[in-house]
Amino acid sequence: MSKTIQIVLRWFPAFLVMLMIFLFSARPASDLPNFDWADRIVKKGGHMIGYALLALSYWQVFQFRQAKQGLAWCFAVLYAITDEFHQSFVPGRGASIWDVVIFDNLGALISLWLFTIVKSKRSDTIHPIVEKVNVKR
Repeated sequence: MSKTIQIVLRWFPAFLVMLMIFLFSARPASDLPNFDWADRIVKKGGHMIGYALLALSYWQVFQFRQAKQGLAWCFAVLYAITDEFHQSFVPGRGASIWDVVIFDNLGALISLWLFTIVKSKRSDTIHPIVEKVNVKR
């Protein structure tokens, strides 16, 4: 597989998540569902989940190298800023720095932190099949 195709394939999940976020942000307020009492929880949870996925997809671009984790977070927050700017042009919607600072930022940070913990736990243990293969030699 060519180097160009590998790069495109690594970036594909990030572009897909960015597209998803863009499409949700482009919906006018009148088209958004109302979840009654849970409205803020659902919508702000959506921010956190979207930017959690975006941060992880950016980190995947960098092949989950620990040294690039901060860059993945930075890209996610920068995209959040541009998305809030985009949202300021959508009827009935507005830009909110608090969405970026609190919900988007925390979603990205928490996902990167949790993935780091899971990744380190997996590298600490040897898979049983690998252990059996190593014992036989």
